[in-house]
Amino acid sequence: MRDLTTGTPAKLIFLFTIPLLVGNIFQQFYNMVDMIIVGQTIGKEALAAVGATGSITFLIIGFAQGLTAGLSIITAQRFGAQDFRGVKKSFAVAIIISFTVTAILTVLSLVFLRPLLLLMQTPPDIIQQAQEFISVILGGMFASMAFNLLSNMIRALGDSRTPLFFLIFAVIINVILDLVFIINFHMGIAGAGYATVIAQISASLMCVIYIKRKIPLLQVSKSDFKIDKDTIFTHLNAGLPMAFQSSIIAIGAVVLQSALNSLGTDVVAAQAAAGRIDQFATQPMMSFGVTMATFTAQNFGAKKYGRILTGVKQCLMMSCAFSVVAGIVVIFFGDRFVGLFVNAGETEVFRLAQIYFNINASLYWILAVLFILRYTLQGLGQTKIPTIAGVMELLMRSFAAIVLTHLFQYPGAAAASPLAWLGSVAVLFYSYMKAIKELHRLDDEQLALHEKTSA
Repeated sequence: MRDLTTGTPAKLIFLFTIPLLVGNIFQQFYNMVDMIIVGQTIGKEALAAVGATGSITFLIIGFAQGLTAGLSIITAQRFGAQDFRGVKKSFAVAIIISFTVTAILTVLSLVFLRPLLLLMQTPPDIIQQAQEFISVILGGMFASMAFNLLSNMIRALGDSRTPLFFLIFAVIINVILDLVFIINFHMGIAGAGYATVIAQISASLMCVIYIKRKIPLLQVSKSDFKIDKDTIFTHLNAGLPMAFQSSIIAIGAVVLQSALNSLGTDVVAAQAAAGRIDQFATQPMMSFGVTMATFTAQNFGAKKYGRILTGVKQCLMMSCAFSVVAGIVVIFFGDRFVGLFVNAGETEVFRLAQIYFNINASLYWILAVLFILRYTLQGLGQTKIPTIAGVMELLMRSFAAIVLTHLFQYPGAAAASPLAWLGSVAVLFYSYMKAIKELHRLDDEQLALHEKTSA
């Protein structure tokens, strides 16, 4: 466990972010390994099938991930306030809510999966493979929810390193099982799905074992599950807006994917490959943002408002610097990474992917600002404004899908994410400035109280 309320903010933020970044990269590696092996061993159509399900995964699994991230903010605030009994009760409430939501989402997603794929205009030559793959992922949603809940709770107590080790182990399991299921057992695209679910189960079990052996604060008993309505409401008020925010953003991705599907298999394959590289490149920015949620929550609970202000400034500088470097690398070397997914002869896929890189990577700095603003507000407990910003992202992506794609074909679709980032930042900035003003006021009150007490 690490207390983020003492020490140099920049150093703490950087050290906390590094294992989180590596962990996020390994988490992305799950799907990337699936896509590389699928694309190289089964073919372009199978790669497109995995890519066509990405927005659905984002929509449904993203809801679960947003929920657990929101629940962990309450836990982090209580840890920062040294309310250790409250930490246990917070974890117990999170378990109940997560279990209930997982059961509901699993049933609904499997029932409506085929209609959704048809609604998204999934190309006929890949729709069956797409359904086979995503059905396995959705059926194993409990594994994803469990790992995200447990790892977020461990991070809420200041430990971003341990979940990294579990992810590394899980990725190794994923790679081995991918090769065995697809190449040796000839299980096709479904084998990649089973490999991912089994790997996530393994990581979840390791989290459980670690908590039982090393983290007494998260070892809940029967009495911790005796909770009142106010406690449940507090956690839902933090978790559901972040969950809906993820899903609202994902709806925009679904709308965009529908537009991409109408442009053909080459476009879907190019978007799948370029999008996966894009997700890798933007992990530093996202990791800095997630760090700020924990840093802000702990310091807000400890009433150290000045540290939040300092941390935000320093984190913005670090994240924006990373965004510029990442953008340059992707624009000039991204085509080499595309070669991991498709054969060199797929020249049209390479051409389309470069269009995506040129438009998106040049504007990564906007995304860096977006993540810091969003997660800082969430760490302060202001979950509704980020949700409104998510609605703006939905509107901007939908505009790109419906209008720009019609006018400019794939370049119009490739501009969807930068437009969404701009729209979201526009919404977040006003609330962020109000929050900064309030933090200054609270900090001044704390200093005045300290001086009065000292006198």
